[in-house]
Amino acid sequence: MNSDPTNGVYAVAVERDFTATHFLVGGDWGPENDPHQHYYKVEAQVEGRRLDRHGYLVDIVELEAALDDLVARFRNSALNELPEFQGLNPSIEHFCRIICHSLRERLHGENLSALTVKIWESAIAWASFRQEVL
Repeated sequence: MNSDPTNGVYAVAVERDFTATHFLVGGDWGPENDPHQHYYKVEAQVEGRRLDRHGYLVDIVELEAALDDLVARFRNSALNELPEFQGLNPSIEHFCRIICHSLRERLHGENLSALTVKIWESAIAWASFRQEVL
């Protein structure tokens, strides 16, 4: 049975954490210009108005596996050296977009309307990127 709320949106999210190094380029940001490590936390959230016949927005195991694959790609890496960041400052804003687009290619939920990736680079600093699913 498909659920179709009148004025509501379902959201499902999973989190993972990992460490990676980077350094910022193109400005004078003091110690941030030198290679340093961050303990990142990434959250992937999907949204949609309808559930499938099983009462799911997305198979959470599929969402977890897709995020695990991406985190494995970046874990213990030097972000500046990865092709995804070629020509880019490895900011958490760019990082969110890169993971969001990669995650969207891996998900198969037919009822998804949006995907948001949020990344914390510290306990008090985060950025996010939201992509509408057409």
